[in-house]
Amino acid sequence: MSDAILKAVQAQQLKSDLPKLSVGDTVNVHVRIIEGSKERVQVFTGVILKMQGGGLEQTITVRRIVANEGVERTFPVHSPRVAQIEVVRHGHTRRSRLYFLRERVGKSRRLRDRRRGLKNIAGVIPTGVSKKKAKAEAAED
Repeated sequence: MSDAILKAVQAQQLKSDLPKLSVGDTVNVHVRIIEGSKERVQVFTGVILKMQGGGLEQTITVRRIVANEGVERTFPVHSPRVAQIEVVRHGHTRRSRLYFLRERVGKSRRLRDRRRGLKNIAGVIPTGVSKKKAKAEAAED
């Protein structure tokens, strides 16, 4: 009985306008900040390092670089303090936790874009193409 009531109350508080988020995405998290009687929205832009939980308890950890220092914040996705989450770009990853980005510096910190695929990255052979065929195409060019 109490589980049904709990689920009904939680279902009302879930946000329905969220984009499809995944680890490695660069996102803009619009956070409501209350200072005295005034309220403003501040944007936190960074890469999603991890996602955890589900339902109302779902959180994302976002990392960004400010003045050459890494800053990580964990946001409850369905919190009323989070005004909006928008995806800037989708990063290609093969892991669910991107803690290795903490040690990276400079361009190696960036993730490959998932939408563009492997073809646009210099020196990488597209999927489904053999090495011989890729070398032959490169020799023709």
